[in-house]
Amino acid sequence: MGTPLVRVLVVDDYEPWRRFASTALLKQPEIRVIGEVSDGLEAVRQAQQLQPDLILLDIGLPTMNGIEAARQISVVSPKAKILFVSENRSVDVAEEALSTGAGGYVVKSDAASELLPAVKAVLAGKRFVSASLASHFLVTTTLSTALTTQLAWMLALISGIH
Repeated sequence: MGTPLVRVLVVDDYEPWRRFASTALLKQPEIRVIGEVSDGLEAVRQAQQLQPDLILLDIGLPTMNGIEAARQISVVSPKAKILFVSENRSVDVAEEALSTGAGGYVVKSDAASELLPAVKAVLAGKRFVSASLASHFLVTTTLSTALTTQLAWMLALISGIH
């Protein structure tokens, strides 16, 4: 029995990009592209109908943006993992996109080298963020961890005083 196929839905309003992404994915024997759509509303419909394992999702889409589509997809196709692939380099947009429960965010200009590693990471349940944005996320995580440690020490000191 072979490896189960990973079923992927590609969502982007720019046809040459969909073609690039589909071609890159098809080079992977375990991946099958089961659909390509060009707008957010259709993405939600196809996610519900096809129940893909993974959705490559752009943010700037007609009829409904990718972030709103991701929120709706998480309801109609809860097992589908989402990987955002966008031209948008805004950290705020990436954070909002990831807050939908998406597994990753790839900047399109980095996709030639990052798309397949991102797909593999997200399918494995890991978080993936483009290297061009990752430093921000690393700093945020490091700061919050350091802050948590400091707060724990402060609470321990205060409780030790009483």
